[in-house]
Amino acid sequence: MTSQVSSPAEQADENAAGRQRRPGGAKDVRRLNRVIIRFAGDSGDGMQLTGDRFTSETASFGNDLSTLPNFPAEIRAPAGTLPGVSSFQLHFADHDILTPGDAPNVLVAMNPAALKANVGDLPRGAEIIVNTDEFTKRALAKVGYADSPLDDGSLDGYQLHPVPLTTLTVEALKEFDLSRKEAERSKNMFALGLLSWMYHRPTEATEKFLTSKFAKKPDIAAANVAAFRAGWNFGETTEDFAVSYEVAPAARAFPPGDYRNISGNLALAYGLIAASRQADLPLFLGSYPITPASDILHELSKHKNFGVRTFQAEDEIAGIGAALGAAFGGSLAVTTTSGPGVALKSETIGLAVSLELPLLVIDIQRGGPSTGLPTKTEQADLLQAMYGRNGEAPVAVVAPRTPADCFDAALEAARIAVTYRTPVFLLSDGYLANGSEPWRIPDLDELPDLQVQFAQGPNHTLEDGTEVFWPYKRDPRTLARPWAVPGTPGLEHRIGGIEKQDGTGNISYDPANHDLMVRTRQAKIDGIDVPDIEVDDPDGAPTLVLGWGSTYGPITAAVRRLRAAGESIAQAHLRHLNPFPANLGEVLKGYDKVVVPEMNLGQLATLIRAKYLVDARSFNQVNGMPFKAEQLATALKEAIDD
Repeated sequence: MTSQVSSPAEQADENAAGRQRRPGGAKDVRRLNRVIIRFAGDSGDGMQLTGDRFTSETASFGNDLSTLPNFPAEIRAPAGTLPGVSSFQLHFADHDILTPGDAPNVLVAMNPAALKANVGDLPRGAEIIVNTDEFTKRALAKVGYADSPLDDGSLDGYQLHPVPLTTLTVEALKEFDLSRKEAERSKNMFALGLLSWMYHRPTEATEKFLTSKFAKKPDIAAANVAAFRAGWNFGETTEDFAVSYEVAPAARAFPPGDYRNISGNLALAYGLIAASRQADLPLFLGSYPITPASDILHELSKHKNFGVRTFQAEDEIAGIGAALGAAFGGSLAVTTTSGPGVALKSETIGLAVSLELPLLVIDIQRGGPSTGLPTKTEQADLLQAMYGRNGEAPVAVVAPRTPADCFDAALEAARIAVTYRTPVFLLSDGYLANGSEPWRIPDLDELPDLQVQFAQGPNHTLEDGTEVFWPYKRDPRTLARPWAVPGTPGLEHRIGGIEKQDGTGNISYDPANHDLMVRTRQAKIDGIDVPDIEVDDPDGAPTLVLGWGSTYGPITAAVRRLRAAGESIAQAHLRHLNPFPANLGEVLKGYDKVVVPEMNLGQLATLIRAKYLVDARSFNQVNGMPFKAEQLATALKEAIDD
C-alpha cells in the first residue's frame, strides 16, 4: 500500500485536540494525537493478520506508525494458555514517533489468556475489549482465574467493553453455507471492523485484500468481508461504544514523496535487490530457513525477474557454501540466518576472509543461547560477529537502526563488500525484522553507484617481461584484491583456505608472509571508508547516550522526554561497528559520562572500554523485548544525576 504525502504547507492543520459531533449527531468523536492498540489472542486467532491489516489501513491514511508483533515460537501452542498468546501492537500518531509505544491505550483480548498476559501492561483508564464468549469456566481455569475478571471488580480501573465477538460473528454469517467452526474463524475480522470504526480507518483496502487472499474460496472471502462490515456496523449502532476517535494524518512528519508501510525484513530484501541492480551483479541467496530471517528468503524468491536466484539449502553450512561459491563466480552473494546459524557458518566465513571475496552475512538476531527465544529479539551476536572465527579473521559489521533503515543498511553493506572484497555482517534483529513503519520509496538517482570493475587480464610483469595475473596484487587505496570471474582467459588462479603468498596467491608457509597477510587483511578492514558519527547535542551536555541497532527508537524517544523535562543530554548512534567511525574516540572523550543501552549484557560497552579506555556505563536488558522509552528515560536520568 503506497500513499502520497504533500508538503506541510499544502496540508490542513488537523492536529488540534478537541471534541466534535459525528455527522448525524449519533455519536461523539474525539481527536487524539496518538494511540497505542494491542490485539491479543491465541496463535490461531489471526492476531498478526488483524494487526497487519489495521496497520495497512493506518499507513494508507497517512499516520506515522510503529509496530511490534509478538508471537510464540511454537507453530501451534496449546490453545487458551499463556504460552500460546500472540499479540500485535501498533502505535500511530499525527506526528513523528519512534517506538511501538510503552503502554497500550486499547487492548483487544480474544480470551482469558490474552487478557491475563497483557493487562499488566495497561495504564489505568485504558480501554479493554474482551470476547466474552471465550470466558468460560474451563478457559478461566487454564490460566489460573478462580473467578472471572469481568465480574470480580479487578478491571474496575479500566474502560471495559464486554462484547460477544464469536456470537455476533456467527450471527452475521448465518446466511453463508458455513459450519459454526468455519464462521467462528472470522471473529478477528469482526474485531478489525469494530476497531476500524472506532478510529475512522479506511476500509476499502482491507476488503480488497480479503477478496484477493481468498480468491480461490469466494464463499470464505465473502464471509470475511461480511464479518468485517458487521464489526464496523456494530460499532456504529451499539450503545456500548458512545465515542469514536480521530488521529489526523502526520503531514508534518514526512517530507513529500511516495510512501508505503514496510517491515525490516522486507526492506532488507528490497535493499539487496537494489544493491544488485546498482552493482550490475546477479543476486544469489544461499540460505536455510530460520526464525526470524526466513521472510527474506521468501521475499527474494519472488523476484527472479530482477536476476535474483535463491537456494534453500539442506542446512546452514550448505547455504553459506553455495553463497561463497556464487561470490567466486561474480555474483552479489548473500546468506541469511540468525545467531545459531552464524555459529554453523563460522568456518566458511573464515574461508571468505582468507579468499577475500565479497559476501553479505545477514544475521537477524534473536534471544539465545542455543535455540533460546526464537521469536523474541536480542542484540547478543555483536561479539560473535566480531570475533566468532578461528584465527585473525576480521570482517566489517554494520547495523540498521529502524525497519525502514534496513533498506539503506543493505546498500551500505553491499558497498563495503564489493569495494573492499570482504565479508560484511549486517546485524538486524527480531524487533526490526517483524516491526514496520512508513518508508519513503527512493528515486533511482538517490541510490549509490555500486558498479564493480572485474579483473580483465594480466596485472603484473615479471623480471623477464612476462605478463601474468596475480590474484592477490592489491589496490593501493582499498587493499582489495582483484575480483576475477572464473573462465576469463588469462586469469586462472588457485584459491583455498591455506595461507597464500602475497601477490601470487601460491600456497605459502613462510612465517613473515603469514604475518604480512594477517596484518594486511586487518588493515583493509581498518581502512574502510565510513562516515563520522554525528552527535545530537544542542546544549553541550556532559552526558552522552550511545546506541547501536534497534535501540535507536527507544533511546531517541527517551532523550526527547528528558529534554522536554529540562534535562541536558547528548545522543549518538552507531551504524558502523567494525570499523568504528574515525572520530568516535574524540567524541567519547568529550563527555563526562557515556551510557550504552543494549539488549545484551554489555557487548558494545566492552568494545568501547577496550578500544578507547572510556568508562562506558552499560544499561542492559535481555528479556526478549525492546526497551521502553520510559524505562530508558529513568535510567538516563539516574546517570545524569549520579
